[in-house]
Amino acid sequence: MPCTRSLPRRLSLVLSVGLVIRPAKKTDLEKIVALNRSCLPENYSIEFFENLLDNYGEFFLVAEEEDRLVGYVMCRLELGMSMTRAFGVVRKGHVVSLAVDKLRRRQGIGYELMQEVLRRMKAAELKECFLEVRVNNEPAIKLYEKLGFKVARRASAYYSDGTDGYIMVLPL
Repeated sequence: MPCTRSLPRRLSLVLSVGLVIRPAKKTDLEKIVALNRSCLPENYSIEFFENLLDNYGEFFLVAEEEDRLVGYVMCRLELGMSMTRAFGVVRKGHVVSLAVDKLRRRQGIGYELMQEVLRRMKAAELKECFLEVRVNNEPAIKLYEKLGFKVARRASAYYSDGTDGYIMVLPL
């Protein structure tokens, strides 16, 4: 479901000299797909990325350094049962994919991408955010825990290669 609520318009966030976080554009898609393929075992078609950009553009961000794409976070909005409340259907954010260039990891880029997309989710009055992560991806799990995410459950053989995944959730 596309977001219809008007969000504060902060088009880009300058983090350090030359590093900017901004909404993704159609012209970024080829670079985003290339980064996805170089960083993650879960690869999506360009049409999948394009669909999420068209429908959830406020929640699809890139990190750019001197015109070089070094990271992205891609999210969608969903309506479903709450994972953090006893009862109820809520509007929630789903982090579909987060990737940072291998040469730029552990420099805070993933953290800043997540901080900005979570800020946007709060501004849109979403109630929670969730994501899936491989149980053996310790750096990502530590990042999500630092942001306040908690493991809601373990999903057996969640990934196509049979690896289990954690479903992690953060109340907003």
